[in-house]
Amino acid sequence: MKTLETNLIEKYNVPGPRYTSYPTVPYWENNIKNDRWKKLVRESFKAHNESEGLSLYIHLPYCESLCTYCGCNTRITINHTVELPYISTVLKEWSQYLLLFERIPVIKEIHIGGGTPTFFKPENLEILMRGILEKSILHPKAELSFEAHPNSTSKKHLETLFNLGFRRLSLGIQDFDPKVQEICNRQQSFETVENVTLQARSMGYTSINFDLLYGLPYQTLNTISDTIEKVNLLKPDRIAFYSYAHVPWLKPSQKIFERYLPGSDVKRSLYEKGRELLEQSGYLEIGMDHFALESDSLYHAAQNKTLHRNFMGYTCNHTHMLIGLGASSISDTWTGFMQNIKTVETYMSYINNRILPIHKGHELNTEDLILRKHILNIMCKMETRWDQVEDQTPDLFNCLLRLEEMEKDNLIQIDNFSLKVLPEGKPFLRNICMAFDERMWKNVPQTQIFSNTI
Repeated sequence: MKTLETNLIEKYNVPGPRYTSYPTVPYWENNIKNDRWKKLVRESFKAHNESEGLSLYIHLPYCESLCTYCGCNTRITINHTVELPYISTVLKEWSQYLLLFERIPVIKEIHIGGGTPTFFKPENLEILMRGILEKSILHPKAELSFEAHPNSTSKKHLETLFNLGFRRLSLGIQDFDPKVQEICNRQQSFETVENVTLQARSMGYTSINFDLLYGLPYQTLNTISDTIEKVNLLKPDRIAFYSYAHVPWLKPSQKIFERYLPGSDVKRSLYEKGRELLEQSGYLEIGMDHFALESDSLYHAAQNKTLHRNFMGYTCNHTHMLIGLGASSISDTWTGFMQNIKTVETYMSYINNRILPIHKGHELNTEDLILRKHILNIMCKMETRWDQVEDQTPDLFNCLLRLEEMEKDNLIQIDNFSLKVLPEGKPFLRNICMAFDERMWKNVPQTQIFSNTI
């Protein structure tokens, strides 16, 4: 006889967004043109920069080899002559935004992602960052972080970025098992990861994150246990324990290992085992997919109800404006979203012709803003309220009807004007948020456009 947990997995294992935004990208109306986007940027900067500053995401897409599980926008090459032309273009894009700001911007958060940021030489990363920082002011509580591949992260990388103000480092680990690494084309030894981690700590990096994935080909309860045992030896401050997103219609490389993927029951067991081991090691679950030690700022933000979520994931810094630089980067003015053109050459051509490289965008209406608030509350605070008129929409009753089944399953608790996620409901956060996704329900996809929630 199947357990209740197994029944719930089967019931709620459906395609769904990860909700780094609302509306989600497939439901953007593409109703933002160049002049309108500039207007939204100016308005957001005027309203929020002086009081809270802005967040900055810089996408560096280059990698020397393809990790077959990866869903990111990447460019595979071993030609490092691409570095300086790309950096020059990113700085030109930043200059275009500076023209829209009425004063020197205050930056509260910078995150460099990819791709592989440490594909770039340390001296070129310094050129990039000095070009950004010389025309801005760092907020006193600014957090600077970067993603890194352990194999390509040298002591010089760590020193250069530390001297520029970076104190957070995120290492892509995924799994330590050699067989899993081989099929995913992500071979890296424990000794390499250990070396980078210890070097970063000795320099003064205050928060080190490891990215882990569950649901990869050939993963078993034994491999997950071994991976987390090794992780625990290094004790990173944060751990992102992500569900592998199988989207072969977007990333054809994932088809290579499709037949070796664990089924949904096994995948959920991998998560449960991983979560159990992490909690035994002193890590506390934060929002969705994230764990942190009590000493880390992400844990404090969760406890203080100040946790925020944007296109970079969970963050301690809540800013209304996020500027994304680089190919495929996404920007957010709070009232509008815009994604840059994904192809590197086309992106560079637009910037070099002094045109913002808009690929697609969306200007949020009143209902979007209200539903976005509820989804953010659920994702970050595990609760939301609608007792104020400004938090209600005509379609809110439809949302509540969709939640009835989850309430019967003891995943959530609903009162007259509030919702609270119960401990049993944490693994189903994406499903709970989907009840509030009016744009998706009004235009249910006919083909799968999201990965499964479990």
